[in-house]
Amino acid sequence: MKMLRRAVLLLVLLALALLLWRHYAGGARPQQPSPALRQAETATLHDPERIARGAYLATVGDCAACHTMQGGPRYAGGRALTTPFGDVPAPNITPDPDTGLGKWSFEDFWQALHEGRGRHGELLYPVFSYTSFTRVTRDDALAIFAYLQSLPATPQPATPLGLEFPYNVRSSLIAWRALYFKPGVFRPDPARSATWNRGAYLVEGLGHCNECHAARNALGGIENDGQLSGGRIPQQGWYAPDLSTRKGGGLEGWSEQDIVDLLKRGQSARGAAFGPMANVVSQSTQHLTDADLHAMAIYLQSLPPPAPAAAAPVTPLSATSARNGQRIYARHCADCHGTDGNGVAGIYPPLNGNTSVNEPTGINAIRTVLLGGFPPVTAGNRRPYSMPPYAGPLSDQDVADVVSYIRQSWSNKAPAVTPADVSTLRHTPND
Repeated sequence: MKMLRRAVLLLVLLALALLLWRHYAGGARPQQPSPALRQAETATLHDPERIARGAYLATVGDCAACHTMQGGPRYAGGRALTTPFGDVPAPNITPDPDTGLGKWSFEDFWQALHEGRGRHGELLYPVFSYTSFTRVTRDDALAIFAYLQSLPATPQPATPLGLEFPYNVRSSLIAWRALYFKPGVFRPDPARSATWNRGAYLVEGLGHCNECHAARNALGGIENDGQLSGGRIPQQGWYAPDLSTRKGGGLEGWSEQDIVDLLKRGQSARGAAFGPMANVVSQSTQHLTDADLHAMAIYLQSLPPPAPAAAAPVTPLSATSARNGQRIYARHCADCHGTDGNGVAGIYPPLNGNTSVNEPTGINAIRTVLLGGFPPVTAGNRRPYSMPPYAGPLSDQDVADVVSYIRQSWSNKAPAVTPADVSTLRHTPND
C-alpha cells in the first residue's frame, strides 16, 4: 500500500512536470553576462580583499555547518543532511578537482546558487537552500566562490543519495520548483532605509532564516510566503519560533538589542539559544559585524504580526499533575529560574514569557528538559551556564507535568503537553 501511494505521488508529480515544463524550462533564461564581464570577474578570483570578503559571507551563510562532517575537514562535505524524505549528502565544496569544485567555473557556481542547478544542469534538491540563496547578488556570490577556491583542496567523495522512491526521481523536481521556487536576486526597497535593506538581504538571502523559521507542507514547500512565522524542524526534533516582535509574535516585546545580544552572545535578557540555534550562533552569527547584526534586528522588528489563528484550548492541568509539576519545578528548576520564573539576567534565562516555552507545540521545552540546555560558547559569553539533562531521572509523566506547569504559570498561557508527546521526543535523534 505504501509503495502504491508513492507511485501515485510520482505520477502526479511527473504529470505536473510535463504540464509545467514548457512554462518553466522553455521560458526566458536570465540574461547572461558578457564575455568581457566574465573575464573581469575571473581575474579577481585571487584578489585577497575579495577572498576575505568571501570568507565573511560564507560565515554569514553558515556554509560550513552543512558542508563539514563532524570531525572532518572543513568544507569537504561528507555529512548526510536528514530530511523527512530521506538523507541527502552535502557535497565537498573545496577546490579538489575530482570530488569538489576544482573543475567548476564561477558560472557553474552562480547557476547552483541562483538557479538550483548543478554543474551539468541537473536539478539540485532543495535541502541546499537555493530557494533563499537565489537572492544573493552576483558580486557576493563571486566573493564566496573566490574564498572557496582559495581553500586547500581536500579529496572526499560524496556519499550515496539516501532518498527512497519516488523522491530520488530528480525529474519530479520540475513540478516542485514550479510550485515553490522562483529565481530572483534581492531587490532593495527604495522606500526603506539602507540599514533595513541590508537586514532584509541577510535574513532573506544569505542567512536563509526562513528555511527553518517557516512552516512547510507535505511536499516540503514553504508556506505563508516564508514570512518567518515559525515551523517545526522535524528532522531535528525542534520548533523554530515565529520571529515577529509585534503583539502575538514569537519575539513579542524583544528590543533591537535583545535580538543582537542573542545572535552575538547566544544569550539575551529575553532568552538563550539552544538546540539548532546554538549551532547557528556558534558558527555564524557571533562572527557578524555589529552593523550587520543591528540591520538584521531592525528588519526582524519590521515583520508583520502573525496572522490570527484559532487559539489552542488551554485545558487546566489536573490537580495531581499540577502538584507533581510544581513539586518537580521546586526541586530541579527554581534555584536557577526562580520561583517567579524570571531567572537571573545574563545567567539563567527567564521562563516567564519565554518564546521557547510558549511556542505552540511544546517541543522546545520538552527537548530542553530531556536533553538539557547548552548555550553556545561565544566571544561574549565564554563560560555560559548550562542546564543538566533530566531524561534519566524524570519519567514521561514527570516531564509532561513540569513542562505543562511551566507553560501555564506566571504570564504563560500555553497548552499542556502529554506523556505521549514526551515519549515521541525522547526517542527523536538529536541532530
